[in-house]
Amino acid sequence: MPTETSGASRVAAGILASRIAGFLRERAMAHYFGVGPHADVFRTALRGPNLLQNLLGEGTLSASFIPIYSRLLAEGKREDAGRFAGAMFGLLLAAAGGLALLGVLFAQPIVTVLTPGFLADAKNGAAIDRFPLAVAAVRWIFPMTGILVLSAWALGVLNSHRRFFLAYFAPVLWNVAIIGALWWAGHHGGPGAAAAVPLDRLLQAACAGALLGGFLQFAIQMPLVLRLMRGFRVSWSLAVGGVRPALRALWPAMAGRGAVQAAAYLDQFLASFLVPGAVGALGYAFTLYALPAALFGTSVAVAELPELSSAKLGPEHSELVERRLSLSLQSVGFMNIAASFAYAGFGLLVVGALYRTGSFNAADGWLTYLVLAGFTVGLAPGGCSRLLQNAFYSFGDTRTPARIAVLRVGLSALLGVPAMLLLDRVALADWVGQPSTLRLGAAGLSLATGLAAWVELFQLDRRLRQRLPGFHLPLAGFGRMILAAAGAGAPAALAWWLVRALHPVVAAAAVLGVFGGSYLGLASVFGVQAAKGWLERLRTLGRRGRRIPL
Repeated sequence: MPTETSGASRVAAGILASRIAGFLRERAMAHYFGVGPHADVFRTALRGPNLLQNLLGEGTLSASFIPIYSRLLAEGKREDAGRFAGAMFGLLLAAAGGLALLGVLFAQPIVTVLTPGFLADAKNGAAIDRFPLAVAAVRWIFPMTGILVLSAWALGVLNSHRRFFLAYFAPVLWNVAIIGALWWAGHHGGPGAAAAVPLDRLLQAACAGALLGGFLQFAIQMPLVLRLMRGFRVSWSLAVGGVRPALRALWPAMAGRGAVQAAAYLDQFLASFLVPGAVGALGYAFTLYALPAALFGTSVAVAELPELSSAKLGPEHSELVERRLSLSLQSVGFMNIAASFAYAGFGLLVVGALYRTGSFNAADGWLTYLVLAGFTVGLAPGGCSRLLQNAFYSFGDTRTPARIAVLRVGLSALLGVPAMLLLDRVALADWVGQPSTLRLGAAGLSLATGLAAWVELFQLDRRLRQRLPGFHLPLAGFGRMILAAAGAGAPAALAWWLVRALHPVVAAAAVLGVFGGSYLGLASVFGVQAAKGWLERLRTLGRRGRRIPL
């Protein structure tokens, strides 16, 4: 599948660039804020806009906008496609703009709902009252939401035209704007000024940078978007062809995305009652979790959706979906299973290499690692679920994935509350021997999220087999991948012992390199087809002396 592989590679390249920029942003945040109150506030300020962006953004548009727009393009109706895109743009602009305004006006109740635990800071005599800081930060960041929703619309257009790289590279500018704002605020007073800058000022700078970055992320995509479309004109008409079916698909998709966001909100809601730093640790760990999830899950799913949506409905369509899903699931599972074992075994080293700077100390690293280990339980099933959701979308069914997402959220809550309460009794200092006031409650939340992802995957599989009787999850192949990953842990652990005295970044690169090479070799010996494909690519690269095309 050269075209699909090339598309997934372009998505992965763009995502990799944006995630690297994201790690640099997180490192800057860790340097200035550590796992502390200001890190909690910034995460909270982003939560509301992120909720709105996800409700109206990429995930929802993947279910409603892209299938219809791609089908119009495949039928040669480019003028109709442009008019449809213009009408969807106008409706999204109105909805996102209105909701962003409400976010600014009602910042205080939003923070109360998102993190009610912040209200207790003043009553408990906390050194830093997070509630007023969070209210001010939300008012800075919420206008960014409307811009990022429109950026997701631009992404949908570019994906439908198979122009994958730019849409996923664009968030680099958002991250760079935040990093630049932090650096400017921290060093504007001259050499040595960073240590004297109040953290409140740095927080405000980060929020202003996020607002500017949202505009830059949208602006960089628009020139190419406008060149690709014909008949584009902004409108708010529901009479344009395709708009009403898209809106009918929109609501179930929003419910599904809302359920996923509710799970993330629930984690933050509960973590706000824990000691300061729990919300920040969840954010740092989730950033690491999101890298392989996006590179090895989202990239394949994104490239597949326009192809599946463009195919004609009928028996041949079912066979096409079965064949594509089987190959794609093996590819996603191969990489995400490796990432899960790497994080579980060597996540502490990775966290130290990326975040250990400035205010981020050893105890912060341990808590972030333990939270990350919980998240990675759901890494492989989460990537596979994204693919299965796209199969439903290609059939025009947005309701089934939404219902299953609601089930996942409910299970996450059912497991998360007792896990959090149980682990919050454990002091981090007692567990890892590091002086700290932090506790392990946040790790219970991430573990529940990871376990619930498996239930979602098996439910999607069960319902999809009702439509595609010939489809099945490649569980035998997954089992061989798990054995290969477990075996690769031994030489990687030995490598860690040998390089433990080196700089954390060098040590992490060496250990992960040994793990990756060992996993690839063992998986090939065990007959994993995806491993053989990677080895063939590497041999081709060596013979021809040229880069794998992106």
